[in-house]
Amino acid sequence: MKTVRLIPKYIWQYKFVIAIFFVFAGIFAGIAYLYHIDVAAILYSTLLCAVVALILVAVHFSYYCKRHNERMRLLEYAQTLELPTPQNLTEADLIAVIEKLREQCKLCFETKRQEQTEYLDYYTMWMHQIKTPIAAMGLMLQGEDTKESRALAGELFRIEQYVEMALWYLRMDDMSDMVFKSYNLDGIIKDAVRKFASSFVGKKIKLDYSPVNITVITDKKWLSFIIEQLLSNAIKYTEKGSVTIKVDNKVLSIADTGIGIAKEDIPRIFEKGYTGYNGRIERKSTGIGLYLCRLAANKLSHKLSVTSEIGGGSTFFIDLNTYHLQAE
Repeated sequence: MKTVRLIPKYIWQYKFVIAIFFVFAGIFAGIAYLYHIDVAAILYSTLLCAVVALILVAVHFSYYCKRHNERMRLLEYAQTLELPTPQNLTEADLIAVIEKLREQCKLCFETKRQEQTEYLDYYTMWMHQIKTPIAAMGLMLQGEDTKESRALAGELFRIEQYVEMALWYLRMDDMSDMVFKSYNLDGIIKDAVRKFASSFVGKKIKLDYSPVNITVITDKKWLSFIIEQLLSNAIKYTEKGSVTIKVDNKVLSIADTGIGIAKEDIPRIFEKGYTGYNGRIERKSTGIGLYLCRLAANKLSHKLSVTSEIGGGSTFFIDLNTYHLQAE
């Protein structure tokens, strides 16, 4: 079927040659008519020429299709395959142009990669440097215990969280530092909860969690990031009530009694930059946290899902035994 579709293109490409053939045939017929050449001889020679022409056209069309398929294959693997050997001057000219464009593309790519590396280095350095004054301000606020200092400490903690999220975002493209080992899940959960202890106390949100004594195969640093982001969101969107952490059959769930997520937003909350209806109303969402969680979960071979309803809170699930992983 693909070959049949090439016939009109073949005829159009060689229309000049076909036109010349018919012109010559007309001249031949005209001369034969003027000189009263025997009709049988004319028909025989015409038939013989037609048969030879059809054979030659069939062979040439087959070669035409073959070259077309080679070019399509080259288009699919343009960056890795060697260019075919030119068969005529036109192909030689085109290949020369392609080689030149390849060189320019490679140069642009290297320049862009160098610029990106410089940007990443700068922003990574800046984020590490900004942690110093943040830590210093935190220490200064520890000496005070007033309503204002507690509020400032809370805002400072949020700033630190945003800086951490930016660092994780920069690291997301290169997760080569992952090390899969057997970890006690309680230790990872407790570290994350301890980090948000002041936020739980400040908003008077109850934490419902009991040790589970379960060992999982994962990367501790990246799983901690996911749990911390989910806890951060649970606290952020819960004004009163509780946050519940459970583990059932190696499926970790983090449930809150917050504002919930609209049904139409659930399929898209893990998309980059998507904030959803509640995120826009509350103006607290950046649309990055859950996106990074999904990327990290995929890298860890963990499945991340959610159930929620407006006004009824949200429950996020991290399936830690979806795939079989081998510890180092």
